[in-house]
Amino acid sequence: MIYDLFIIGGGVNGCGIARDAAGRGLSVFLVEQNDLASGTSSASTKLIHGGLRYLEHYEFRLVREALIEREVLLKAAPHIIWPLRFVLPHHDGLRPKALLRLGLFIYDHLGGRKILPPTRTVDLHTDVTGEPLKADFTTGFEYSDCWVEDARLVVLNARDATAKGAIIRSRTKCVSARRDGALWTLVIEQNGQQETIQAKALINAAGPWVSSVLGAVVGRNDPDKIRMVKGSHLVVEKLYDHDRCYIFQNADGRICFAIPYEQNFTLIGTTDQDHKGDPGKPEISDEETDYLLRSVSEYFRMPVTRDHVRWAYSGIRPLYDDGASKAQEATRDYVLKVDKPDDGAPVLSVFGGKITTARKLAEAVMDKMKPFFPAMKGSWTAKASLPGGAFPYSEVDARIAALQKAYSFLKPAVIRRLFRAYGTEAEKILEGARFANDLGQSFGPISEREIEYLRANEWVVTADDILWRRSKLGLHMKPEEQQALREFMEPTQKSKPKKTAKVD
Repeated sequence: MIYDLFIIGGGVNGCGIARDAAGRGLSVFLVEQNDLASGTSSASTKLIHGGLRYLEHYEFRLVREALIEREVLLKAAPHIIWPLRFVLPHHDGLRPKALLRLGLFIYDHLGGRKILPPTRTVDLHTDVTGEPLKADFTTGFEYSDCWVEDARLVVLNARDATAKGAIIRSRTKCVSARRDGALWTLVIEQNGQQETIQAKALINAAGPWVSSVLGAVVGRNDPDKIRMVKGSHLVVEKLYDHDRCYIFQNADGRICFAIPYEQNFTLIGTTDQDHKGDPGKPEISDEETDYLLRSVSEYFRMPVTRDHVRWAYSGIRPLYDDGASKAQEATRDYVLKVDKPDDGAPVLSVFGGKITTARKLAEAVMDKMKPFFPAMKGSWTAKASLPGGAFPYSEVDARIAALQKAYSFLKPAVIRRLFRAYGTEAEKILEGARFANDLGQSFGPISEREIEYLRANEWVVTADDILWRRSKLGLHMKPEEQQALREFMEPTQKSKPKKTAKVD
């Protein structure tokens, strides 16, 4: 079979393109060398946001597109995306109040906000959000953005793509891509076995590996360059009890978030640091850790120290190298480059992009592909739900309550987690169960029934796929529970326990 599109990269961009293309009637084959969302797409700040600070760099098109996407995505996947309110404390000597008000006015109106509530001014001496802050912060501005379970967004795009006929192969590497006239001949490798695929067009959505794919796989001598910028985050003990988030201004002009995370924690991020070396193994540096702790400690009454840290993660932003002098000033906008020699098969490479605009990026890719596939259908994803999300966002609590009533033998928190992960598909995991043991062996908060669902439907192979990507249960499970899960899923792990990603 000759496929229309062959896609390299199983992150949010690659899976989003696969979904969009399959829905337009194109035949699609996607490969990802590791687990889906194993790179940049599971290491974000987990926000669907317009990018308030991008206004300072005059990236109005990017901000407008992202602001519009907040509500589009909220409607598409209300189980894994939900509204958040952010409090921006005013700080004398940094950005003046007038500039903040102007920026937030633009933020409120640039994207045609309809669902999310508008900005308001907050008296930090009387509002609950002022309680964890130092007393000298008196005024704040509260505005809206959204949260997203980033790795789950990737998997849901992949699932919808397969439902529409795409082939998704994780843990499969493209080792060679060569033009053969109007076709690409591609060699892929999985578990040491090689296979040859042919396709009419190649999409290079390899994220931090996009340039190396152009060079080592496609064979170009002068591949376009990316700027690898590392963003690191800390997960610390819960710093406050309310549900609002904070966006703090730092003296260096950057901002830092503090966000309620996984019920028992606070997420702090992010950094912007140029990265050299292997993009597959980024780690937070001592310098970044100190920077994040120092940034939030400037605002919170209680200093946040290394003793509070329970986990850390880092990701590489594969930004287009626009020559910006500072990592924080490099454009977050995406750049699409098409290479097509006369009578040769095209390759499109994706540079940059962000979780928020991945759906729009996929549409832009398909616009670039129209000359090569003139018969394909038009755009469709703007009003389509993702798996498990075919219900109004306003019904989330009611649907969770109904599920809790139907399966009252489970703790309410368990049902809430299942619905927040799978939406209406949670019923497929619980169907027919009358007692907890009907769900099979238990590994702390996760059951054998859920594990088998993940294996059958979400490309799960290892325990880490579950603990740190399909969920963040690694933060909640005891070491012995994690080890039992590893032994269940990977019997060879019995003899050598695997170290978890938690840090002390």
